Amino acid sequence: MEHITLLLAIVVVTALVFDFTNGFHDTANAMATTISTGALKPKTAVAMSAVLNLVGAFLSVEVAKTISGGIINEEGIRTEVIFAALVGAILWNLLTWLLGLPSSSSHALFGGLIGAAVMSAGWSAVNGSTIVTKVLIPAIAAPIVAGLAAMLATRLTYRIGAKTDEKHTAKGYRVGQIASAGLVSLAHGTNDAQKTMGIITLALVTGGVLAPGSNPPMWVIVAAGVAIALGTYLGGWRIIRTMGKGLTDLRPQQGFAAQTSAATVILASSNLGFSLSTTQSCSGAVMGAGLGRKGGVVRWSTATRMFVAWGLTLPAAGLVAAAAEFLTKQGPWGIAAVAVLLVAGSAVIWALSRRKPVDHTNVTDDDLDAPAEPAGVVTTAIAAVTPPPAGSVAAVADEDLKTTIPSPAPTDPAAPPAPAAAV
Repeated sequence: MEHITLLLAIVVVTALVFDFTNGFHDTANAMATTISTGALKPKTAVAMSAVLNLVGAFLSVEVAKTISGGIINEEGIRTEVIFAALVGAILWNLLTWLLGLPSSSSHALFGGLIGAAVMSAGWSAVNGSTIVTKVLIPAIAAPIVAGLAAMLATRLTYRIGAKTDEKHTAKGYRVGQIASAGLVSLAHGTNDAQKTMGIITLALVTGGVLAPGSNPPMWVIVAAGVAIALGTYLGGWRIIRTMGKGLTDLRPQQGFAAQTSAATVILASSNLGFSLSTTQSCSGAVMGAGLGRKGGVVRWSTATRMFVAWGLTLPAAGLVAAAAEFLTKQGPWGIAAVAVLLVAGSAVIWALSRRKPVDHTNVTDDDLDAPAEPAGVVTTAIAAVTPPPAGSVAAVADEDLKTTIPSPAPTDPAAPPAPAAAV
């Protein structure tokens, strides 16, 4: 086995940087609904999520195996390819964080891997069947399954508590939210932290440090777990705001149903080795919970922008990674140029974010710049609306209570007689 070279060390550090961005990019998955409903204070929520992400990183390595030996063919892939893939994923993560869009860090990583591998060795370097069965199909199915489960769970929750005071039951559901949010954080650690483990393991294999098919070494597991935990504690407040306030207005019952449904889907996929997007699962669950409450409204303009970001993630990260790989193929100066572009691009995005900062002090504030969105066609069709009582008489009084105007027309035979005018 060869020793770790300078390039390999740079790739490992870059992978941990991606893991860090993955942490603050996906904090919203576990804690957005908990923060928006007031179940936990923002800083307490992200601290709890960080600890559980770290614990979850040690529970399984199935997803790491899928990435290190399934997405692309290890033979013939240079270490520079992994570096280029990470550059594409990091820049896309930062751009969508700036826009407050809960896109998939997982798909950004997959897109980067695919784009860089194709630029390096052609389409033969990509395992198409693995991408379809363990990436694309879960990407479509996960938000739908989580959304349907959350919608049904929300309706069941409200039906069970129909005869109880909602204010009293809300306290119990806030406690349940804390538990379910912890479960989502734990699930996130078992799924997303492993993706960086898989990337570092793949880089070590391409550098000749590990044999093909090896499991992640313990130091890789620890480093990936710590990096994602630190990123989670930093808090991706812009995306938390979108998930907690931008998609729908959640109550504790809905938050509990959404988080429980999402955690179930994520944990099941982790055990099966499916590298699904936790962001898409949690976003689908939030929308399902919004539709599950009677009169609930999903803001479809925000959801549409999110769907567009989901669709662009794979190709956009892939194109950036392919361009980065084209430069790294030119030699040491190309690798240095890619590193400089990564740092410069990250600095520009951070500077732009300071123009209108979002942090734990204003993450739950209402967005006064955005106009109120009426219920759309889908929401109107799903949410039940209680009609007004029939045959009522509407009275419109002036400020001095001197006159009233009867509502029904005199020619209407079904209308009750109009009351006498009051002076």
